[in-house]
Amino acid sequence: MNYILSDGNHREDLFPFTFTRPVSEIRIGIMTINEKWEKWLNAPVSFQTEEYLSEKFSLTVTTENTVINGSYLPNKGLVEAIQNLKKGEALMDGEDYVAYTTDNPHSKFSSEEYVAVHFKGDCITIKNTWDIFSKNAEALQADFDVLTQGRKSQPISDTNKVKNPENIFIEEGASVEFCILNASTGPIYIGKNALMMEGCMVRGGLALCENAILKMGAKIYGAVTAGPGCKLGGEVNNAVLFANSNKGHDGFLGNSVIGEWCNIGADTNTSNLKNNYAPVRLWNYQTEGFAKTGLQFCGLMMGDHSKCGINVMFNTGTVIGVSANIFGSGFPRNFIPSFSWGGPTAGYTTFRTNKAFEVAEAMMKRRNMEFNDTEAKILEHVFELTQKWRNY
Repeated sequence: MNYILSDGNHREDLFPFTFTRPVSEIRIGIMTINEKWEKWLNAPVSFQTEEYLSEKFSLTVTTENTVINGSYLPNKGLVEAIQNLKKGEALMDGEDYVAYTTDNPHSKFSSEEYVAVHFKGDCITIKNTWDIFSKNAEALQADFDVLTQGRKSQPISDTNKVKNPENIFIEEGASVEFCILNASTGPIYIGKNALMMEGCMVRGGLALCENAILKMGAKIYGAVTAGPGCKLGGEVNNAVLFANSNKGHDGFLGNSVIGEWCNIGADTNTSNLKNNYAPVRLWNYQTEGFAKTGLQFCGLMMGDHSKCGINVMFNTGTVIGVSANIFGSGFPRNFIPSFSWGGPTAGYTTFRTNKAFEVAEAMMKRRNMEFNDTEAKILEHVFELTQKWRNY
């Protein structure tokens, strides 16, 4: 069987992160959603996504294909239900399809063409941006169980102060010395060649993924994910950084999601609680208004390649698009469109693609990665898609 992960019905609810990736490329817990499916299925997956993303995230088609909704995270019950589907059946969760088999994955799914099999189990779903951090603890525990089953952790150095060492897993090449590790409230996973510098205080859960760095004296609590190549410091609570992003200095980041190739300046702080304790609203690209999250705690959503300067103060429930560059004193507004340049003092102008590409190329080069034509085409398309919101 050939497995394909689709964007399902919630791609636009997951902007700005899905401007630059399929839904299943979102990281939550330790792995991305597509990495979880490949682990559970023991098979490669490909992507049914937007045409402008398909050069980077390609689709493989055979005579027998199972299309899986990328908003759904795998577990034993869900995988079994999908693998038990017969031809002509679709696994349904209310009005959302979870999976179906087809010989033509290019055609749009129509429930009328299938016999509905209703999924009666439980699983984690990612249908809104805030689901990424609010469900991160559950996803991190699930990934930890899968990745460590039947394996033995590298030894924990006796320079560390440790509670619940059985809930800590250190991969080969990782370094952790002179730190406080409390895994009684969630697992602590230290990825291959990751570095936890001296004096870090960690209260699980934490996923410090491959080649990620936790800076000296960092204070980490709640479920925090630092994806591959990320640098993390200061005070962080219940936040997810996808990959190769930096929040390396003092300052608070809480109840937030940061995409790839972002940089958060020193002493930047994110408010995650309104001073009247009211539920937080977040900008919704579909309705072009602010949607109810139902959450009392919600911080910053920052799309790929966005940056902010030192001492920036973000309001509760701020959404920043792709390739924005924010700086200056005062509070920026709580929706900043993609390819914006400026701040509350100087105002905003359009961050032209040629300049944005120079920044992206320079940052990726620092990680020995190439900003190529494929990446440029994606960002150029996002620039055009988001033009209507840049009404400066």
